[in-house]
Amino acid sequence: MIDLLNNIWMVYLETAVWLIVGLISAGLVKAYIPADAMQRWLGGKGFAAVGRAALFGAPLPLCSCGVLPAALGLRRAGASKEATVSFLISTPETSIDSVAVTYALMGPVMAVYRPISALVSALATGMATAMVDDAKDDSHLLQRAEVSASCCSSSAEETSCCDSVNSNESQKGDNKFKQALRFAGAELLDDISKWLAFGIVFAGVMMTLIPDGWLAQWGQGLTAMLVMLLVGIPMYICAVASTPVAAGLLLAGVSPGAVLVFLLVGPATNIAGLMLVKQEMGTRVTLVYVGGIALCSVLMGLLLEWLMRTYDLQIETTIQQSGTMLPYELSVFSALLLLLLIIPQIRNRLFPFFAKTI
Repeated sequence: MIDLLNNIWMVYLETAVWLIVGLISAGLVKAYIPADAMQRWLGGKGFAAVGRAALFGAPLPLCSCGVLPAALGLRRAGASKEATVSFLISTPETSIDSVAVTYALMGPVMAVYRPISALVSALATGMATAMVDDAKDDSHLLQRAEVSASCCSSSAEETSCCDSVNSNESQKGDNKFKQALRFAGAELLDDISKWLAFGIVFAGVMMTLIPDGWLAQWGQGLTAMLVMLLVGIPMYICAVASTPVAAGLLLAGVSPGAVLVFLLVGPATNIAGLMLVKQEMGTRVTLVYVGGIALCSVLMGLLLEWLMRTYDLQIETTIQQSGTMLPYELSVFSALLLLLLIIPQIRNRLFPFFAKTI
């Protein structure tokens, strides 16, 4: 039990500083990019629209829950089906905060390769969607599905998801930097905290219970990647929270290529979200959406392992070396600050600034 608690604390220490950096960066993106800019940039058809959607969505701080009402709002405002699908993939698969945590836990190679893979998946699947002929494809203002029927399971979560799309309207006249801090330290942190906690604990359990290399006997190659597809497609987990889980799998002996498949598929798909995509854009678009994500994830995973063998690249989790990348005092301060911010009652009492309306 002592080893388990120590390992969980090590993972948390390694994550805390980079998570704070990522949260602040994500808040700045949220505050300084107007909501109507999304609709202007995502209009039109073809590769240009798909590329704009992928590049615009990549840094945004929205998980697979929050991205659904945003994407459906864009779709109903005139975004093409291929741009909508590209946005739906690139946005939850990567973000500023997830890249920061990836760098902290798995090093620079995965931190660079992960967002590149997300963009490739978004571009390829978006262009494949453009070739789908569906009766619903030309209808930009669908009336059947309400944005509130998102993957959020409770009214509080639903409000948070919708706020992530519309909060700019309620923030007019306020200082944008304050908006960024409130969004990062309250709304966004609340959205990811549960799954982030699960991921950190999971990684600690992996470190404690599974001997080095125990999963390596079946954690390599195409078979391992297909297993990750089966695990990741129905699961709901955001890009940030999936990172410590992936680091735990890497520690247990699963290959980097298979870990990458989990990092790409887990945040981009879940059962409830797929049902809403089907309702909005039809069965064929949904099948292309899932198939494109799965195929691109496996191909990028195989390419990663080939690059590692050919160029002797190394992807190793730094969890076991916690405290070596940054001063220990800074890591502890960041970890304690996050703990205070994660609990709303404590956060609002100690930092009344975050209790104001966002």
